[in-house]
Amino acid sequence: MSITIDAAGRLVIPKALRDEIGLTAGVPLVITSDGVGLRIEPVRTGGRVVERNGRLLIESVSGRVVGAEEIRRAIDAGRR
Repeated sequence: MSITIDAAGRLVIPKALRDEIGLTAGVPLVITSDGVGLRIEPVRTGGRVVERNGRLLIESVSGRVVGAEEIRRAIDAGRR
């Protein structure tokens, strides 16, 4: 399937592909590059608590690790 990026750098994911993996408006996505192409995945909710260097951190399903300070900032931003 071929698509085109517009002048603003946007692309439209065809409906058939969105339906196939359950993408709907407002779903957060993660985009990564492997040097040759791009991979776009929905952000999976959930994660797990891990201990690293004596600190408890949250590891997301995508493997991203979030510390307490970043969590506090996100909570504070949500309160505004």
